[in-house]
Amino acid sequence: MPEGDTIFRAARTLDRALQGRTVLRFESVFPHLTRVDHDSPVRGRSVESATARGKHVLIAFSGGLVLRTHMRMKGSWHLYRPGERWQRPGSDMRIVIGTDAFEAVAFSVPVAEFIRSDTLPRNPTLQELGPDLLATDFDPAEAVSRIHARGDMEIADALLDQHALAGIGNVFKSETLFLARVNPFRRVADLPQSAVIEAVDIATKLLRANATGALTGITTYSGLRGLRSGADPAERRWVYGRAGKPCRRCGTLIAMRKQGPFARSTYWCERCQPFDAAGP
Repeated sequence: MPEGDTIFRAARTLDRALQGRTVLRFESVFPHLTRVDHDSPVRGRSVESATARGKHVLIAFSGGLVLRTHMRMKGSWHLYRPGERWQRPGSDMRIVIGTDAFEAVAFSVPVAEFIRSDTLPRNPTLQELGPDLLATDFDPAEAVSRIHARGDMEIADALLDQHALAGIGNVFKSETLFLARVNPFRRVADLPQSAVIEAVDIATKLLRANATGALTGITTYSGLRGLRSGADPAERRWVYGRAGKPCRRCGTLIAMRKQGPFARSTYWCERCQPFDAAGP
């Protein structure tokens, strides 16, 4: 699943390409979108903005209409010049927003809905999101409080809970906890507040660095010289994707285990993140 930094960059790219342009073409395979388009055509409206909220992309059109999409595991937005050949098959197309300069295509996006802008603050899905780590008004104290409220959860699962804080995915979960020296399987209730505060602070810094960085993919480790965007993604990280390889700090082999109700992969160093330690 794309993480918060990826969604942020996608929304920023869409915004730069589409903002202020008039929609000349709108298509979708979703009947609930085409039904709205039939009654209140998207064609002829201008694109006011494209923004990210957690893992959601919000594209606002003139006339008070907003398109919300969530990419889940395999969805993505692409930008093309008019007439340019798509890099994905047409069968993967879910939404097309065409202007005179660019064509935005959503591929394999499973979740999409139109929302009236005046009802956006009351939208159940968005209203339930926790503080967004990439938002300018991010409130770390609120995020820490929400994590502490999930005392029976293991800390790695709590970080993934988008109702606690929005934006962290599976990669940042493991990387954050390694850098905070917190064992991912500790219950939140068993951790001191200082460990949770440290984890939230590290996650915020990682996401923001990756949201504005030049490299594609997630980078948390930069100890290798000549790191390039085409390098093995695992070589840009401390623990994620490095099971069986030596820890960059102590040399212990990195461990991996499935965790949580969705059996997400968790990577950690058993020496740097012992279960009987609570973090910093």
